[in-house]
Amino acid sequence: MKIAILGPAYPFRGGLAVYNERLANALLDAGHEVTIYTFTLQYPSFLFPGKSQYSSEPAPKRLKIVRVLNSVNPFNWFAVGKKIRESQPDIIIAKFWLPFMGPCFGTVLRRVKKNGITKALTIIDNIIPHEKRPGDKWFTQYFVNAVDGLIAMSDSVFKDIDLFNKKGKPKLLSPHPLYDNFGAPIARNKAIQDLGLDPNDKILLFFGLIRDYKGLDILIKAFADSRFRDAGYKLIIAGEYYSDKSVYTDLIDSYNLNDDVVQVDQFIPDSMVATYFSAADLVVQPYKSATQSGVTQIAYHFNKPMIVTNVGGLQEMCPHGEVGYVVSPEPKEIANAIIKYFSDTDIEMMVKNIVEEKKKYSWEILVENLLKLKEKV
Repeated sequence: MKIAILGPAYPFRGGLAVYNERLANALLDAGHEVTIYTFTLQYPSFLFPGKSQYSSEPAPKRLKIVRVLNSVNPFNWFAVGKKIRESQPDIIIAKFWLPFMGPCFGTVLRRVKKNGITKALTIIDNIIPHEKRPGDKWFTQYFVNAVDGLIAMSDSVFKDIDLFNKKGKPKLLSPHPLYDNFGAPIARNKAIQDLGLDPNDKILLFFGLIRDYKGLDILIKAFADSRFRDAGYKLIIAGEYYSDKSVYTDLIDSYNLNDDVVQVDQFIPDSMVATYFSAADLVVQPYKSATQSGVTQIAYHFNKPMIVTNVGGLQEMCPHGEVGYVVSPEPKEIANAIIKYFSDTDIEMMVKNIVEEKKKYSWEILVENLLKLKEKV
């Protein structure tokens, strides 16, 4: 089939771009023709909290990526919709993660579908945003009304869809596939050396863009537990701050943790992801709210046990006691789980469980589910 993907892709950076590019490769592997239609302008600079929206990595090979979409220009939405409509794709797939994109994506999809051929599908990260703003419900409803079928990647989002799916459009649950595009694991000693760490330390990793809902403050409070002091523990915070950095640095200062916390305040490029995960002993996701997390799927790829909190869809993807531990988002609970992992866990068996569990999260399964959904609409 001829398939269009609408959303972030190179030269834009981040998990959404990585997802769309990896999905495009999976569809190509399945024999389909794929074009990604991405942004000329994704966010106006005053709405973007980070340092840069753009990747520092080389352009992905093999993929056809067309930069054409302006998220804030309605005249552009009509023009892009007409352009895609005339190419007559069988399916257009829009990744939805933020109500802000609802008017843009919703208008493009409506224009495309006027050809009477194209079916509009969406893969939804979260349909209720973590950080709420005026207009969220209207923007999301406008988008949902434009699609023919919906895929959720966690049970919590699958249920939330019903708040907007007034016409009962077909929907499927298909878990977030592995982020297996960051290369193979590297030797721990090499990764440790590259990061300038001590190979004897027990390395905890908090990875990804830092927003308040991700609970880094809870993890810092957990790491202040006296059991971690002078016991060879290091916490790596690897990611750019998209919220007030001083909230977290003040916490680190107040608990006198500067010698035990390694802060890497920058967006981690794709070429360095393997280094951070290969150096880590344990990945910690102390989220206060969540749907699903791409960090979980990177941890799976690198066979890393994890600690996650029992919010949203995180616990669905982390069988407790088998591939890691699921706890409440409380400092004491997280600290106890970290201690348990290093002192009372068969780590070798846990890694074997991860190798088996991650078979559920292939891109081939997502492609199959997209095609099943297409047949239902």
